[in-house]
Amino acid sequence: MHRWLLTLFLLLPGPLLADEAVRICYGYDCLAQADIRYTEGQLGQIRRMLSAAANAESERNVLAEVMGHLYAWAGEQSDIHNDRGGNYADGHVPGKMDCIDHSTSTTRLLKLLDGRGYLRWHRVLAPVERGFAKAFFVHWTAVVEEKAEVVDEKAQSQAKRFAVDSWFVDNGQPAVILPLDEWKKGAGPDV
Repeated sequence: MHRWLLTLFLLLPGPLLADEAVRICYGYDCLAQADIRYTEGQLGQIRRMLSAAANAESERNVLAEVMGHLYAWAGEQSDIHNDRGGNYADGHVPGKMDCIDHSTSTTRLLKLLDGRGYLRWHRVLAPVERGFAKAFFVHWTAVVEEKAEVVDEKAQSQAKRFAVDSWFVDNGQPAVILPLDEWKKGAGPDV
C-alpha cells in the first residue's frame, strides 16, 4: 500500500461506512412506503451531533433535532414533505402520515442510529400505544429507554422510558420527546 494512502486511511475519523436506506411509512397505517437513502455525509452529521451529548438528557435533546433532520431529508426523496403535525392539517395531500406511520418510521430511524452505535445513553424499544376510550382514539409512539448503569433486574425495571413522537410536528421539525408515563396520560402538543 502506498504510504500516503495508508496515512490518509489512518487519519479518517471512525470506520468507513456506506450510505444506508430506511423504509419510511406514509399514507396512514403504513399504506405506502418509500426507501429513503441517507448518505454517509448526512449520517456523519448526525453522528457528530449525537456524540456531543454528555448524558442521557442531552442525548434526548439532540435526538429531537436529529429526528427532524432525518425526516426533512426523507421529505426531499418522498411525498412526506407534505406531512403536517397531527392528522387534520394535511388535508388530502400525498405523503400525509398518521401516528402508526410515525411510530413505525421513527422506530426504524432510531434502530438505524442504534445499529451504528450513535445512541450511547438509550436503547430502542417497540412502539407503544395510549388510548382514551380505546374504541375512539388510540395513539402510537416510538420509545427509547435510558440504559441502566448497573445491569440487574431492579435497575432495568426502573429505567426511564421516553416517547419519541414525531406525529405532533410538521415534517422536518424536532420530534417531541417526553417521559412515557406523561405521554400515556395525554401529554404533548395539542394538534
